[in-house]
Amino acid sequence: GVTPRQRRQSVGEAGKMALESLRLWLRPTHEPIADPVQWEGEDLIEQALGEGRGLLFLTPHLGSFEITAQAYAQRFGARQPITVMYRPARHRLLRELEAFARARPALQAVPASLGGIRQMLRALQRGQAVGLLPDQVPPQGLGVWADFFGQPAYTMTLAARLAQQSGAPL
Repeated sequence: GVTPRQRRQSVGEAGKMALESLRLWLRPTHEPIADPVQWEGEDLIEQALGEGRGLLFLTPHLGSFEITAQAYAQRFGARQPITVMYRPARHRLLRELEAFARARPALQAVPASLGGIRQMLRALQRGQAVGLLPDQVPPQGLGVWADFFGQPAYTMTLAARLAQQSGAPL
């Protein structure tokens, strides 16, 4: 249902996203993000941090996850660090690149495991920020079926459980 021009644009945008992700990953840890990040609702972040209840970031998977975590750590990390959950890559070299890329000041990456969930809950209870990807399919039995634009979709309950248990705003 898309035109050839729309397909070409889509492929071009996907290529830009891949290159931007690599640029974020390979950026030296002491250098700020090259492009200025524009914050909308920064006052809500400030308010949540001031209340000490923690803060839960839910970001779309591709593109937003990397920039949000790094930008938060750069802007707010001196006050409260951020812990992000990710599913480690299966391929060893990509897994090593992920570990290198996410080793940033005020940013801790934890695996999508029971131990990682515990670390995120502890971070929220300390008033810190956490980030996760709500578009990942959870293991069987750890999600719910929900209507998504008229189609059933299996989705995580982790974000809601973390918010309920910690009192952290989304």
